[in-house]
Amino acid sequence: MNKKNRALGIYVHIPFCVKKCDYCDFLSMPAGESEKADYVRALIKEIEGCREKYKCADTEYMVETVYIGGGTPSCIDASHIERILGCIDKEFVHADRGKAEISIEVNPGTVTDGMLKTYRELGINRLSIGLQSANENELRALGRIHSLDDFLRTYNAARKAGFSNINVDIMTAIPGQTDKSLSHTIGLVTDLVPEHISAYSLIIEEGTPFYERYGTEEGRLFDEDKERALYHMTVGRLRECGYERYEISNFARRGFWSRHNTAYWTRRDYFGFGLGASSLIGNVRYRNTRDFISYVNQPAASDIFDENIILSRDDCMDEFMFLGLRMSRGVLEADFEREFGIKPEAVYGREIEKFKNEGLLREEGGYLSLTDRGTDYGNYVFAGFLR
Repeated sequence: MNKKNRALGIYVHIPFCVKKCDYCDFLSMPAGESEKADYVRALIKEIEGCREKYKCADTEYMVETVYIGGGTPSCIDASHIERILGCIDKEFVHADRGKAEISIEVNPGTVTDGMLKTYRELGINRLSIGLQSANENELRALGRIHSLDDFLRTYNAARKAGFSNINVDIMTAIPGQTDKSLSHTIGLVTDLVPEHISAYSLIIEEGTPFYERYGTEEGRLFDEDKERALYHMTVGRLRECGYERYEISNFARRGFWSRHNTAYWTRRDYFGFGLGASSLIGNVRYRNTRDFISYVNQPAASDIFDENIILSRDDCMDEFMFLGLRMSRGVLEADFEREFGIKPEAVYGREIEKFKNEGLLREEGGYLSLTDRGTDYGNYVFAGFLR
């Protein structure tokens, strides 16, 4: 696509949830129906004003992916989702509406059969279900509101509603988790044969109840070796069951990579709508305000920016490398040269050689990628490409 006709991803943030989980530091909160309605009105106003907001009236963006995340998007009425998607359809051209990847996150216990049917009728074709664990004691430890039975009902209802592209979130390093309990979760999920599995290691974030409990060295749940062992167990089991690890925490059956998230890792343009949402347009990163009152009372879409960061050419190259290296295939060196007019070795020769000598990077088939050991020390490698 040329400059006037560019591929675009759209992220829509729904910041509401029934109850904030004890480990969660995402921008989310419980709310009543009036607050939800006010928010959706402001969200639609932002979408309608996006061309002025991003000063892109002369660019015809072709929407290839839409991702509705949160929070818990399924805790707002499906009529709100219909209005949001209708507004996106009105304001944007889809590259191919029938082939666009349109995803929504749902939590068990917050979505009904009727809502799932409506989602499908609206053209949503990918569902992401937050399970985290198949063990009741671990769900309680996380502060989740659902049970395993709730998840199974939601999953089966989604299949009945016609969803043929489902992601299931699971988590490692949960309080009380053992090899046996993790194996139970993996076995239960893979027996259901979802198309995609996201497997994240629990991170103890400041400002959460978990940080108060486990944020000190003495209160630490697992040491690094045990966390890595749980991760390797997950990778191995999922590989045996036919899931390819295509990114550090994401696994899919053939043909079911998340196209939306892949656009993030390859630095494609995307608009983020909603409270605290981020966007990347060319070499500028935008972030919306995180203040709910300011957002719902916005006089104009362009008044909700919290910050705009203009990225230098060096910044863009650094991002291209450390985001691309998150993917198992790594960075195609020809893509880097096509984007920046220079070979990666000319910019990062010292770092590449260092990490290759340490057994953390490899060059193969024109790609620069992390080794298995490099994946264990990914943050260390990524930091090496930040100048």
